[in-house]
Amino acid sequence: MTVKTIPVATFDLVIFGGTGDLALRKLLPGLLRRYADGQIPEDSRIIGVARDALGADGYRAKVGAALERACSGEEAVRAKLPAFLSKLDYHALDATKDAGWDDFAASLTSADGRVRVFYLSTSPALFVDICNRLRDHGLNGEPSRVVIEKPIGHDSASAAQINNAVGAAFAEGQIFRIDHYLGKETVQNLLALRFANILFEPLWNANRIDHVQITVAETVGLEKRASYYDTAGALRDMVQNHLLQLLCMVAMEPPAALSADAVRDEKLKVLRSLRPIRADEVAQITVRGQYKAGASSGGAVPGYLEELGRADSRTETFVALKAEVDNWRWAGVPFYLRTGKRLPERVSEIVICFRDVPHSIFEDSAGPVVPNKLVLRLQPDEGVKLWLMIKDPGPGGLRLQHVPLDMSFAEAFGVHQPEAYERLLMDVVRGNQTLFMRRDEVEAAWKWVDPILDAWEQLRDPPKPYTAGSWGPSAAVALIERDGRTWHEDAA
Repeated sequence: MTVKTIPVATFDLVIFGGTGDLALRKLLPGLLRRYADGQIPEDSRIIGVARDALGADGYRAKVGAALERACSGEEAVRAKLPAFLSKLDYHALDATKDAGWDDFAASLTSADGRVRVFYLSTSPALFVDICNRLRDHGLNGEPSRVVIEKPIGHDSASAAQINNAVGAAFAEGQIFRIDHYLGKETVQNLLALRFANILFEPLWNANRIDHVQITVAETVGLEKRASYYDTAGALRDMVQNHLLQLLCMVAMEPPAALSADAVRDEKLKVLRSLRPIRADEVAQITVRGQYKAGASSGGAVPGYLEELGRADSRTETFVALKAEVDNWRWAGVPFYLRTGKRLPERVSEIVICFRDVPHSIFEDSAGPVVPNKLVLRLQPDEGVKLWLMIKDPGPGGLRLQHVPLDMSFAEAFGVHQPEAYERLLMDVVRGNQTLFMRRDEVEAAWKWVDPILDAWEQLRDPPKPYTAGSWGPSAAVALIERDGRTWHEDAA
């Protein structure tokens, strides 16, 4: 089976923070792959912006070295690297100062009429300055678009402040609040599985589903994010955006159409239906953890405090919690969420756990009848598994086995599946906001998370320690086992 690549319109893409880790590790490699696939027109331009006095040639050299590493082993992609680098330009700018902005604006307005994308791969503290200067230099009109990365604030008030400031420079239809998890192939396939097949949707409710698990596990520690992470923690960094967005994709009602606002309207309803977690129940249905020294990815690793270089910190590197959606479809169905750093494996997955059969006709000798599961693997090895009960082949009586129908996207389609940033960047150029967060979604998510943060602050309990390379504190296991359930482990 082949995948059809549809080129986008000619564009200028400006990456503020163009020498940063995100740009060099994700954005520019993604753009190179899209160019190699023929999706980016030859006359498009990619412009890096940062404070460094590199010049265009210096920037191309820096990016070239990074892309050689990022695309190692992708010979067809690397063959296009020289032509891709020729499309790069660079401007040294300080977002807080006037110097250089007139020349920068002139270089863009000389190509008026083409799509202009401004990607703010910077600290959120610079969002307002950058957007104001883009507006003041007349770069905020159609067809300009601005992409802002998380974190969008650290609570409801700060998120509103950022949204107000960005909204004063750009119209809501021009603002793309990116959550790269929504660009993953499996997340979009969730829409296809639910709404393009008659099989699942009639079962997608509290009558047939027992509970849902969403896990986003990382093996890495702080890497280069220590200063940011210690002020954020796992709840702000992962749950408020990534995990709640995944929950919305699972729980939302069928939209009237596959359009941006129709989909986002339904996600917003889910966020507003989340049962608030009260201060008196935070200790029972949320777990905070912080990793200590242990082993990860085959070697010894330091603890969080050692990596941070501090004697004390109450920042959580692990969160598990139980959420409930108070509406007719999901009443009584718990959603168990967990995420953390320095866990045993890098995996992101959604597990839909169906109810037991109402009555088993099989004798005890056949073995237990295990409930069905639908497992959507976001990373690595994107794919879908449907766990079913079947008869163990062979003579000698009827014995039951719990086995998966397994579809790996890489095996099924035999081609490179675009990474999330590749897809989302092209959606920005097209002006398709379906997989991006709307302002009211961000605010609704913070409204649910803020009371948890406040309750943790009032309790003053330190995060529970867990050994690097484990699945988090034992309290996370107790959280789900108190309800007679267990975390999913893929045995196949």
